[in-house]
Amino acid sequence: MEKSDRSIHNICTASIKRHTMKPYDFKWTRFYEEDTGFNNSFPEIVIELSDNELVICSTVIDEDNFSVLTSRKLITKESGVLLSGRMNGAEDRRYGDFKGYRSGPFTFGLVQLSNGEELKYFIETGRASMVMIYGVRTRIGMTNA
Repeated sequence: MEKSDRSIHNICTASIKRHTMKPYDFKWTRFYEEDTGFNNSFPEIVIELSDNELVICSTVIDEDNFSVLTSRKLITKESGVLLSGRMNGAEDRRYGDFKGYRSGPFTFGLVQLSNGEELKYFIETGRASMVMIYGVRTRIGMTNA
C-alpha cells in the first residue's frame, strides 16, 4: 500500500528530529513541520508541487543554489540550473564530506534515480548535515523496503 504525502512527511520529519542535534538553528538548512513553512521562509523561490505534495526539508544557500526534498521528489538548483527527480525507486549513492573535514560550508549528496540518472543535492556540513541526509535516506527507504 502506498503511503500518503502526509504520512511520508511525518515519517521523514520524525527521523530528522531523531537524528539531528538541537538547536535547529542552522545557517542554510531547515525542515518543515507546517505545510506553508517553505513558502513563508523563501517566497522568492517558487517550486511546483502536485496536489497534497509537501516540503520536508531544504538547504537554501541562495536563489540559484538550493535543494528541496518533498514527499515525492528531490529538487536541486545549482548555479541557476534546476533539476529534479522522483524519489520512488531512487537509491542513495553518497553523502559527500558532510562532517566538513575539508572545511567547506557545504558538500553534495548524490542519489541515483530509478531511470539511472544521478541527482546531486546540497548538504550543509556539520550538525545540519543530518537534516538532508536523514530526510533523503528515510524518503528513499520508504519506497525500497
